[in-house]
Amino acid sequence: MSTKPIIGINCDFRPARKDAIALSWINTGYYDTVTAGGGIPLVCPPYADDNDLKQFLNMVDGIVLTGCKLDLDPVRMGLEKHPATRVMPQRREDFDRRLAKMAYELKIPVLAIGSGMQLMNVICGGSLHTDVSEAVPRPLHHRDYVEDTLRHVLEIVPGTRMDDIYGPGEIRVNSDHHMAVDQLAPVFRVSATTPDGVIEAYETMSEDWFCLGVQFHPESESASALDMQVVDAFLEACKEPAPEFLSFTQGRAA
Repeated sequence: MSTKPIIGINCDFRPARKDAIALSWINTGYYDTVTAGGGIPLVCPPYADDNDLKQFLNMVDGIVLTGCKLDLDPVRMGLEKHPATRVMPQRREDFDRRLAKMAYELKIPVLAIGSGMQLMNVICGGSLHTDVSEAVPRPLHHRDYVEDTLRHVLEIVPGTRMDDIYGPGEIRVNSDHHMAVDQLAPVFRVSATTPDGVIEAYETMSEDWFCLGVQFHPESESASALDMQVVDAFLEACKEPAPEFLSFTQGRAA
C-alpha cells in the first residue's frame, strides 16, 4: 500500500476579545479537499518559535497556504490602505509570512490559494494591487459582496503547468477577492489570467520546487470538479520527491 502525502494546512486566527477567547480554525473545505484528493491533512497552528515550525515542516510533504476573507496589510508592503481593505489579524499575517518564507527556502511543495497566493508572491519579491476595481482598466467583477457564487473565465497560458492540468483554452472558476497580484515575483511565471489582465494563477519555473498559486478557491462550496484538478496536481507532486528534491528532503529529515 502506497503512503499518502501529509499536507500541512495553516489556520485562520481571531484574537481574544471581551466576549470570546482567541480562536484558530480552518475552513472545512481545505482538509476535505486534501482528503478527497488522497492526502492526509495536518493542521499547522501559528507557531511562535521557528524551530517548532521547522520540525513541523519536516513532518509534511507539502503545504496548502490558505486564503482568508480578510486582507494582507498594505502598509507592510509600502502601500496605502484602500477603503475596501479589512486587514487580517497581525498574528496570522506574521506567521503566514514566516511559513511561506520557510517553505520557499526549504523548497517544500506549495499550493497557495487566494490571499495565500498573494502572500507567496510578496515573500518571493512581487507586489500587489490593493484593489482590482481601481488598478485595472475595465475590470471584471472579482468579488460579489452579496453572493459568494461569482464565477468568471480564466485564460490559460499555453505551455504552462496549468495548461498541462486543464488543456488549452478557457475555464470558469469561482472568484472572491479585491486585492490581486501586480508585479509577479521573478521565481514565477504567469499561467492564467482573466480577460481584464488580472493574474489568476502562477507557477514556479524551477525544476527543484513545485509551487502553484491560484486566486480561485478549489476548497469552496462553489468550486467545481475542474477546480479540484489543481489540488490533484499538487498532491501528485507531493507523493514522490523528484531527484532534485532528495537532498532537501534528506536535509530536513536529518
